Amino acid sequence: MARAEALPPEAYAGVDPSHKVSELCSLLEGYLEPKQVKIIYDAYLFGAAAHEGQRRLSGEPYITHPLAVAKILGEMRMDYQSIVSAILHDVIEDTPSSKEQIAKDFGEEVAELVDGVSKLTQIHFESKAEAQAANFRKMVLAMARDIRVILVKLADRLHNMRTIWVMPPHKRRRIARETLEIYAPIANRLGINHIRIELEDLAFAALYPMRFRVIKHQVRKARKNQRELVGKVKNALEERLREAGLPAEVHGREKHLFSVYNKMLNPGGEPKAFHAIFDVHGFRIVTDSVDGCYRALGIMHSLYKPVPGHFKDYIAIPKSNGYQSLHTTLWGPQGVQIEVQIRTAEMNRVAEMGVAAHWMYKSGEEAQNTAQTRAREWVKDLLEMQKNAGNPLEFIENVKIDLFPDEVYVFTPRGEIMEMPRGATLVDFAYAVHSDIGDTCLAARVDKRLMPLRTSLQTGQTVDIITAPGARPNPAWLDFVVTAKARSAIRHALKNLRHEEAASLGRRLLNQALQSMDSGLDVLSDDQLARGLKGIGAESMDELLESIGLGKRMPWLAARHLAGLAEDSSQTASTDSQALLIKGTEGAVVTFARCCNPIPGDPIIGFASSGRGVVVHLQDCKNLQEYRKHPEKWLDVQWEKEVEREFSVPIKVDVVNQRGVLAEVAANISDTDGNILNVSVDEREGMIVTISFSIAVRNRVHLARIMRRLRVLNAVLRITRVRS
Repeated sequence: MARAEALPPEAYAGVDPSHKVSELCSLLEGYLEPKQVKIIYDAYLFGAAAHEGQRRLSGEPYITHPLAVAKILGEMRMDYQSIVSAILHDVIEDTPSSKEQIAKDFGEEVAELVDGVSKLTQIHFESKAEAQAANFRKMVLAMARDIRVILVKLADRLHNMRTIWVMPPHKRRRIARETLEIYAPIANRLGINHIRIELEDLAFAALYPMRFRVIKHQVRKARKNQRELVGKVKNALEERLREAGLPAEVHGREKHLFSVYNKMLNPGGEPKAFHAIFDVHGFRIVTDSVDGCYRALGIMHSLYKPVPGHFKDYIAIPKSNGYQSLHTTLWGPQGVQIEVQIRTAEMNRVAEMGVAAHWMYKSGEEAQNTAQTRAREWVKDLLEMQKNAGNPLEFIENVKIDLFPDEVYVFTPRGEIMEMPRGATLVDFAYAVHSDIGDTCLAARVDKRLMPLRTSLQTGQTVDIITAPGARPNPAWLDFVVTAKARSAIRHALKNLRHEEAASLGRRLLNQALQSMDSGLDVLSDDQLARGLKGIGAESMDELLESIGLGKRMPWLAARHLAGLAEDSSQTASTDSQALLIKGTEGAVVTFARCCNPIPGDPIIGFASSGRGVVVHLQDCKNLQEYRKHPEKWLDVQWEKEVEREFSVPIKVDVVNQRGVLAEVAANISDTDGNILNVSVDEREGMIVTISFSIAVRNRVHLARIMRRLRVLNAVLRITRVRS
């Protein structure tokens, strides 16, 4: 693939995208109904009007990009909602058009898809990495509702990579690296092989242009020299299959350039020369049945001798992305090695299209093929990782680890097959079974023999994890676990352990301070403790002890309150002067406290803070206790009648732990015009899950409407607004 030279913007001045629409409609008419093609054309008119006057860096009209994305999905024979979403995928992010307008014109399903692909543009991030991580987390949550979100995003990324040469070099490298680290592995994880291969080669060319050109030249040269040998082997394979009466097709299998480069690098081993990689020839045999695959395997082994240890049966044990095939390596003529893949036509389709194969959204039910089922299991694992991750950056790092598996297959004591990445340890296995098993893991037996927990798993082993109720994760496990699920779960458990240790330290420090006042925790009455906690502003003794241990409170100040020696400083703000009216658009002069997240309609009070202007709190915000001793800094504030912005407010929803509950709750929030800014999931008990949302609302009435809508859902047990 040669580098595409960017044309000057004036070259595109008269470009009319209408012929691209005609090409797209001609393609879609081959498998969609006429009324669906009409809706897609209407979407083009909507998108063209929304993007009017916008141009890409290349100089082309902007609408040519969404049309190209739609064509990629059309070539995959995706449903019409996906095509419409591809055409509109940038209108929320880059134009004044709203999600509500898209829902009104093209349906709620399309609006959710478009919103799922859109970036978080309303939130300020400290760094590009943080923005990337937060946007990826938002996309994962949208994927949980509808897996088609990632298909639109992959098509979007593919076209951007095809046109990446118009970007400045530093941006080109950043986008190419992101593609190799995230999007190509996601395409691989979902089994969409043709997109994965093209993304890898395009990113390779952008990231290492010289290496790309050298390897490309060598590949062309090698193919030219080996054409006769490849033709001879292909004819021999076809003739032997014909003699056996087995209907099958034989195809030469091309190595793509990034694959050749990776094999030459040989991570974890010595680098290999180009000729050592290209001396292996690949062929694919496609039969009409599973039985035919195994018959073809026997025929191949009778024709050429198999290389020992190079046979893999992915039909009996499919890969994590649903891929199925028989792999074998043979000694061919002149001592060359021949790699053969044997699969059915159906397996071949899934191998190329993965989760996009057999797409069925005609009656609201997805096709339950293997790739789609496994994709949903993977997204479920991502949501669990997101729940345990401390922040978006940690989450995306965990996902990157999860995206590069090289599988081994082990068995549970009951004979169930567990798929693990190569290098996974017994601790990884324990967390793969269940987080509780991992947290209480004490030892393990491999093939009935006790083994150290850092032991790496090998295919075919039977693993039995030994647990104990009092066992806890060991920080040393982080040094050898390889799965993202295990790593995030261990960190999550250690954070809770840290809080316990902090409370223990806080108790010692507080007792020490009380002893200097001739008192102690064991001699204070319940009434004294209650009054002291109220004066301090702590909800419980555990909270107080933990905050002292973590350095958030001074032990001597807490001790004075508990001993009844602190002065009463619970003064309220003066109300003599006229209240300051708050509109919400004052910028940095007026900020809203993140501890209590006030919204229009709430009773509020202001505090003059050095360097921050006025900080607005709820009147009953527990954090205000610390400022009671500075009444001169208080300001009486009230809301304007018409507030022109949206405000972030956290809510917690306790739900029954069942399939699809997160998607149902998120969809109802969206239906009531609430915009989800962040979400995390915390499993409180076996059947109860607490989902924490940060949502953007207009005022208190809007929030009440959302909460009423959620209360009527069968799966929802309780809803609370988080006030501090």
